Amino acid sequence: MAMKLTEIFGIDVFNESLMRERLPKDTFKALKRVMENRGEMTLEVANVVANAMKDWAIERGATHYTHWFQPLTGITAEKHDSFIEPAADGKVIMEFSGKELIKGEPDASSFPSGGLRATFEARGYTAWDCTSPAFLREDAAGVTLCIPTAFCSYTGEALDKKTPLLRSMASLSKQAVRILRLFGHGDVKRVECSVGAEQEYFLVDREKFIKRQDLIFTGRTLFGAPAPKGEELEDHYFGSIRERVAAFMKDLNEELWKLGIHAKTQHNEVAPTQHELAPIYGSVNISTDHNQLSMDTMKKVARRHGLECLLHEKPYAGLSGSGKHNNWSMVTDTGKNLLDPGKTPNENIQFLLFLSAIIKAVDDHADLLRLSASNPGNDHRLGTNEAPPAIISVFLGEQLEDVVAQLIETGEAKTAKQSGRLETGVKTLPTFSKDATDRNRTSPFAFTGNKFEFRMVGASMSIAEPNTFLNAMVAETLKEFADELEQAEDFDKAIHDLIKKTLTEHQRVIFNGNAYSKEWEEEAERRGLPNIRTFVEAIEVLVNPKSIKLFEEQGIYSAAELYSRVEINYENYSKVINIEARTMIDMVMRQYIPAVAEYMKALADSLNSVKAACPAAEVMTQEVLLREISAKLTEVRRALASLRDTVEEAKKIENASERAKFFRFSVCPKMDALRKPVDCLETMVDGRLWPVPTYGELMFEE
Repeated sequence: MAMKLTEIFGIDVFNESLMRERLPKDTFKALKRVMENRGEMTLEVANVVANAMKDWAIERGATHYTHWFQPLTGITAEKHDSFIEPAADGKVIMEFSGKELIKGEPDASSFPSGGLRATFEARGYTAWDCTSPAFLREDAAGVTLCIPTAFCSYTGEALDKKTPLLRSMASLSKQAVRILRLFGHGDVKRVECSVGAEQEYFLVDREKFIKRQDLIFTGRTLFGAPAPKGEELEDHYFGSIRERVAAFMKDLNEELWKLGIHAKTQHNEVAPTQHELAPIYGSVNISTDHNQLSMDTMKKVARRHGLECLLHEKPYAGLSGSGKHNNWSMVTDTGKNLLDPGKTPNENIQFLLFLSAIIKAVDDHADLLRLSASNPGNDHRLGTNEAPPAIISVFLGEQLEDVVAQLIETGEAKTAKQSGRLETGVKTLPTFSKDATDRNRTSPFAFTGNKFEFRMVGASMSIAEPNTFLNAMVAETLKEFADELEQAEDFDKAIHDLIKKTLTEHQRVIFNGNAYSKEWEEEAERRGLPNIRTFVEAIEVLVNPKSIKLFEEQGIYSAAELYSRVEINYENYSKVINIEARTMIDMVMRQYIPAVAEYMKALADSLNSVKAACPAAEVMTQEVLLREISAKLTEVRRALASLRDTVEEAKKIENASERAKFFRFSVCPKMDALRKPVDCLETMVDGRLWPVPTYGELMFEE
């Protein structure tokens, strides 16, 4: 397998080594300059690249190409065109021009735009992102050449998640390079964000999946009583991987490796049927594309194995949900990780300055960071015992917390706690160096050695927006630092004073304890940290004056683009909850009530038969059960009517913000009220009559 892996890795990618091999030297050098933001793309270069790309794709069996982009739906989109062009003799030739490579023209009116585009204003453009390599994808349609692109409107506004991300990368690089030059690193031309997104997911048997309308339409179970066994024995996490799942993982790895995706780690997660895939870190733009590809590939491969991959943040109530831990750091084009503290972080002034900048950025814009990890599904996950709370805080660990405390107190850190050796007390086991600090899985934003792990992001989300926001926040602070330090007469004194001042003013956001505890929630309130509990409450922070200033000054979003995203978020929330509520109503009307009624009839018939055959027979148990089920069914009917009326009321609300909040605070409680008696009935009705697979069947039956 090791040899096979090296043979197949990246074979479906038009990567740099392939470009070097297939492009003329001058063209390759020109393209590299563009990729490194040191030049502009010309049609001449694009024509040569397009021809080489086409020849390679056709050799691999491709007949079509597509501009692959990431609209504001949160998933990917594509429109396929064949390479054929008519020839004079009635035949066809295979052509692909630089113009077709550079620019595509999908209809922009049918994608979310938040008012940026009217329905009759349909024109939009996809623009080639040469920093992310083209790739081949094979499915039932054949082999298609996929070209990563940005997507914008006719008037230039970003209609996707990639364009703002690319803008934020440029902004962060510019400000980080300014700082590094003050430290004498004139050789650094570019700073990139390095990101690795750990992807959690659930697998379920597809035959059971298609029997549950809630899973089909919403990605989560809207009903379901707890199984007798859940995750309380803690036996699934890192446990032995089942054969069927292992076969899926094997095929998934091979598909991802062909696409040049560095799939590295796989294991069982906490909940039954929950698993995780973790890649090696890479440039944030490529990592974002790779994560989107990974999610798409996971779903396709799962179906080959008779499985369905669930990426919803909370597929099962009462069990751990799925997140996407976003590991973020900054790396120079010379290979230096700016978040590597070294062996003596107290003496590493450059590291401490960047650390201070990140702490300040997170404190200044905690509300934005909270929003960046928000969607309707994550409302069910955040704050429970498998995910960080909604309160943003920074975990540094014992070593850095001690260094920061010294800096705040005296302006100088003379010592740094060292890791020491791990002693197990067993002579046959090796001793080895421990990490400088333990981990804290309750922290939403934790320093983990040489990176920050943003643990709040939901499993189904694109990582583009969280990283766009994070880049923007840190870039703003680095700009403030550079503006101040470039004017300093005594650089050494100025930087020490700046670090001490920053850490002193923003130490409130640092917390190393148990972020799940009620005590921390109370302490966070005393510190003045925001506690934004729901997605709909977070949306409006995107257009407060502070946020608009942040994004506009760095050229990442215009005010119009920000307002459009607010509108889209409100609309998306309302639509998601509306679909969930309608699905609940449909399942109760067409599945649960008939099943309960059938069981009640069977119970009543049995009761009458027993009485007729043996009038003296004791039938108290059956009578009590029949009354209890009847009472619960009445409760179901009342809750159903209430939910239906409330959903109809929501339709009358025209304002997007008010409608979303009505769905959150009026419709959602009605959904909970309907679920409760239905789940109770599941435990009372004959399992042979229950119309859908139960939690136990979904999670524990092969």
